[in-house]
Amino acid sequence: MIVGSKDLYDVTIIGAGPIGLFAAFYAAGMRGLKTKIIEALDRVGGQLITLYPDKYIYDVAGFPKILAKDLVRNLESQAMAYKPTLVLGENVEELSYITNGIIQLKTNKGVHYTKTVIVCAGRGIIKPRKLDNPSVNRFEGRGVFYQVTDKWQFRGKRVMIVGGGDSAVDWALELKDIASEVILIHRRTEFRAHERSVVEVFHSPIKVMIPYEVKKASGSSKLESVTIFNNKTGEEVTFDVDALILQLGYEVDISIFKKWGLEIVDNHIKVNGKMETNLPGVYAAGDIAYQPDSVKLNLIVVGFAQAAIAVNMAKKYIDPSSSIFPGHSSEKRLM
Repeated sequence: MIVGSKDLYDVTIIGAGPIGLFAAFYAAGMRGLKTKIIEALDRVGGQLITLYPDKYIYDVAGFPKILAKDLVRNLESQAMAYKPTLVLGENVEELSYITNGIIQLKTNKGVHYTKTVIVCAGRGIIKPRKLDNPSVNRFEGRGVFYQVTDKWQFRGKRVMIVGGGDSAVDWALELKDIASEVILIHRRTEFRAHERSVVEVFHSPIKVMIPYEVKKASGSSKLESVTIFNNKTGEEVTFDVDALILQLGYEVDISIFKKWGLEIVDNHIKVNGKMETNLPGVYAAGDIAYQPDSVKLNLIVVGFAQAAIAVNMAKKYIDPSSSIFPGHSSEKRLM
């Protein structure tokens, strides 16, 4: 098969989360590579946008605190300044090698050709874990939520949140000054969330119900009330609510990467110190990457560094005569 230069990219980044966006900036801006990003969602931002757009992030260098959606906006602006091709709403389903080591990526909508691939897919394909309760699920989109993308839709509403982890507790704290009432229920007597956040919940107007679980949701055209029960005593309580937010964790699917032939360790793609996978020309960075001889830290700042390494190694793979280190950005006229 002959692939024209117009269709062939130097590097294709799978995933447009924070790490994928930074990788795109580094590839197109710092290394001058013809760059494409393929994202399964219909917008960039990955988990920052789908899981907690209105939450503050405190551990990104240079920002005392920044909203997740604002960090995404900045990263998108930084990357798109160098005009990478952005493909949204496509799932990469197959990876194979064709003529002269060119990599072919088949998606649910088309075919892409590239010299190298950097997988920046976060934790993989994530789906919210749903409650096995028909009375609840029939109101999904009509008062029942598994993800929150706009906290202001709950202004003045009566909100019940289910869960005991950081997401449930954080959203309870985030909504306590927006909603008219916030009720937090958890099936255990102890929370898994950060201790400081839990203490804050118990010293706030949030009504905490433990150990309670959801029994049924009721309403006509939309959610109107939720009945919960104490799993120790059987006591039932019904609350009139406008919204039920379920934060029960997420199911991670990385089976697609196994099909490509990538080596998987504990639901992560195995890489070496150069962010190389077991497949030639394929790299991984961010939460999805696992380096056995290193410490695993799922931090954005770590992912940024891994993305820079992956891009520089991809450049070296494409052009063996090139330097791995491109110099500092302050030495370049990038804009």
